[in-house]
Amino acid sequence: MSHPAISEFDIIFAGGGTTACVVAGRLAAWDPSLSILILEGGQHTLNQAAHVQPYRFPSHQAPTSTTMTFNVGNPSPRLNGRAPIVPCAHCIGGGSSVNAMVYTRAPASDFDDWEADGWESKNLIPLMKKLETYDVQPDRPTHGYSGPIKVSSGGCKLGSSQEFIRVGTTYHGRQYAEDTEDLETCNTYSPWAKYIDGTTGRRSDAAHHYVYNQAHNDNLHIWVGKRVKRVIFQDKRAVGVEFTSDLVSCPDASQSLSIVRASKLVVVSAGAFGSPAILERSGIGAEAILKRCDIGQLVDLPGVGENYRDHNIVFVPYFAADGATTMDPLWRGKGSAVKENLAQWKINGKSLIAQNGSDVKIKWRPDDDELKAMGSAFQPRWKEFYQDRPDKAVAIFALSEGYAAGLLRVVPPRNYFVAFCYTLYPVSAGSVHIKLDEKGQEGIDFNAGYLDDPSDIVPLNFGYKKMREILRRMPSYRGEVSAGHPRFPEGSAAVCGEAIGPVDLNAPDLIYTAEDDEMIDQYHRDRLQTTWHSLGTCAMRPRADQGVVDTRLNVYGVTNLKVADMSIAPKNVGTNTYSTALLIGEKAAMIIADELGIGCRPCNESSLKSPQSRL
Repeated sequence: MSHPAISEFDIIFAGGGTTACVVAGRLAAWDPSLSILILEGGQHTLNQAAHVQPYRFPSHQAPTSTTMTFNVGNPSPRLNGRAPIVPCAHCIGGGSSVNAMVYTRAPASDFDDWEADGWESKNLIPLMKKLETYDVQPDRPTHGYSGPIKVSSGGCKLGSSQEFIRVGTTYHGRQYAEDTEDLETCNTYSPWAKYIDGTTGRRSDAAHHYVYNQAHNDNLHIWVGKRVKRVIFQDKRAVGVEFTSDLVSCPDASQSLSIVRASKLVVVSAGAFGSPAILERSGIGAEAILKRCDIGQLVDLPGVGENYRDHNIVFVPYFAADGATTMDPLWRGKGSAVKENLAQWKINGKSLIAQNGSDVKIKWRPDDDELKAMGSAFQPRWKEFYQDRPDKAVAIFALSEGYAAGLLRVVPPRNYFVAFCYTLYPVSAGSVHIKLDEKGQEGIDFNAGYLDDPSDIVPLNFGYKKMREILRRMPSYRGEVSAGHPRFPEGSAAVCGEAIGPVDLNAPDLIYTAEDDEMIDQYHRDRLQTTWHSLGTCAMRPRADQGVVDTRLNVYGVTNLKVADMSIAPKNVGTNTYSTALLIGEKAAMIIADELGIGCRPCNESSLKSPQSRL
């Protein structure tokens, strides 16, 4: 896995994120003679504490982080003139190495909605099972029990999650189930499983479980700190890539360009931001975009960089009781807490080190009363998309037991809860393209599209109110962190501050005036952010429908070039996207193996060398 002087490989992956690791790892295991190169702009994550110790995940969001790229969008009037910032991973393993490790899966119908031959849910469910080892419950028909990616409840339970469930099943009037990740159940409170190995307590990421565990394979190469600029073609056949040293990972390295060739295939796997940029720099895209960047057009594909999708979220902080067990001592870096938990984790993989702070959720759909309270602006969207699809949740309501901001900035040393609501199928869409600044330097022209459709803010406004009521009734509730809430007018009955305890379970809901509602609306425009679930910018659609790749992931108009990552999703998915990125990887591996005549034999995980040693 070093960087020897090799100038040609069978397959080159432009990007080393989640999906690339899955595809490269599967192909290498099925045919160890296949020479494979992964080029990644970021650095290695092998056995590094910041990546394998689950509690550290918020550290990657620090402004000084080099494991993320912070993509700055264009200012939007829908966000009160703000320029949204959307991070994406910049390391081996991609999002799987830096994400919050929450285990959610899209309803099966989401994949049927893609209307892509071979990608129907009946064809994908076996792959969903193949990729995971579900250690939460035995004998669940839609879960897998022998795959490389481990799913568990984490290293220990945080007690206030049970309070959230009790209020949800009484005051909120919803049911409870142990498993709502069966590809159809929603509107039900449940525990929130995690991509954490229940035995070792380590993050279960694509890097360690697909590629790092094949260090014995001399034909699987990973070159880090290498940014792919463009694909090299001969008569519209992809034959290699041009790359340079990544400025963030290798700031002092030469910026000279190098070329490495691929005899069989080039796979662009650089994510929703990186993949369309590589295609456009290669002359594949809309004529106007390429012309303004002085790039000759090879293929007219106006869909490149369009159809940008994400989920919308706001994090709302509350005070928790002094006696509540939260992640706050660890996230603040309290020495004794870290030392104690780390010692336990090194022994048996347990303790708060193996936690992400989120043990409970509901994939929420409004009931009739809630739908009425949401008002007329949401009704057309409800009737058109949700009403006759009972497996489609509008949003996820969830609780973080701890304030991750404690890792990133100074907050008073208290115990906190953070409530969050994120919408799963926003109507709004954006775009991401390359551009040149006045000095001729490349940048991005990124329109996030957040809240462009007026229906998108309605569930967020309602979700804020409902989550407030749920939190106020939890025994560990001690009031609100006022600076993190809407600026209600002085004297408003909606103002809540600190409290000595919860309200009664049967207490009346807070009353909001029209002015209060406007403050909530403005709050969301000021605070709404990404869920780090960017997708859709190289959509798998018919070419005439702004498609970029076909159902075999081939880029239209050229040969020997595929795209495999979240950018190929033609429509949004109602889930945290790690599960979908893994799934796309498994499907892409099957497609490529079939085309190369490689047998897709089962991969014996125990036969591969393990990179896992507790740090």
